[in-house]
Amino acid sequence: MRKTKVVLGVIGSDCHAVGNKILDYALTDAGIEVVNIGVLCPQEDFINAALETNADAILISSLYGQGELDCQGMRNKCDEAGLKGIKLFVGGNIVVGKQDFTEVKKRFEAMGFDHIYPPGTPVDTTISDLRSDFPDHYKP
Repeated sequence: MRKTKVVLGVIGSDCHAVGNKILDYALTDAGIEVVNIGVLCPQEDFINAALETNADAILISSLYGQGELDCQGMRNKCDEAGLKGIKLFVGGNIVVGKQDFTEVKKRFEAMGFDHIYPPGTPVDTTISDLRSDFPDHYKP
């Protein structure tokens, strides 16, 4: 049985390295194989890493509020690159200012994201969603 493999990174001009490392550690500790591409990453870096490593999912983090702009077109680019159906996760402070998260979630779902998390979401939620998405990777 293989582990779930994810590409993890911080998108756009965002450089919050501490949160990235915390996510990396927690996911790895949960038995998930993490390919951490770091901070300041354009969409193409996530896509190339997913292609090179045969990843199951892409986990995008953003703290500086521009995630919505940085993530536009991501699903289409994944599909065009041969990653049709790859699970897309996004979380953190992904929009500018205080906005109703129900509306934010709808916009990201319309962009093709599978899991959208508001600020302060525990990493255990992401781990649980990965286990639900890839149950065959977690059989005893």
